[in-house]
Amino acid sequence: MSNLPEVWLRGPLPGMPALLQPVAHALLQAREELNELMTGFPDDKLWDNVAGMASPGFHLQHLTGVLDRLFTYAQNQPLTEAQLLYLAAEGKPGNKTYTSGELVEAFNTQVDKALAQLSRTDVATLTDFRPVGRGKLPSTVIGLYTHSAEHTMRHFGQLLVTVRIGPLTP
Repeated sequence: MSNLPEVWLRGPLPGMPALLQPVAHALLQAREELNELMTGFPDDKLWDNVAGMASPGFHLQHLTGVLDRLFTYAQNQPLTEAQLLYLAAEGKPGNKTYTSGELVEAFNTQVDKALAQLSRTDVATLTDFRPVGRGKLPSTVIGLYTHSAEHTMRHFGQLLVTVRIGPLTP
């Protein structure tokens, strides 16, 4: 466990617009805690459903995929075929044998991409509307970014519970 204060108490991130600091802080906090939580996690337990909850592998894939999708919508872009295929495969190990390290690294990479996009965001666009999903439901850029942080922390919390109680379940 780190002796540092939570990320949001460490001060502003250089180059990050002030209005987007809370989003960036939440993503960095999730990344720090997720990396610590998953250190040494057994790969053979990635797809175990514990007490009817989604598997750790699902949460790791979903955390990565949602960030990618929400940040794509924030750029006013439709999802690509690759993103739709990734969405369909979330929670399914498929023919590839993933390691927990690979899934954690994919999440870390996606957080890096998200932070880079946040730092380049023109704050004048934060209230611009963006279509979301197949239904093209309306959201704002700030709404998409805020939801990405909230959703990341929600799924990290679910992952935390699943990983912590997993070894206790026969």
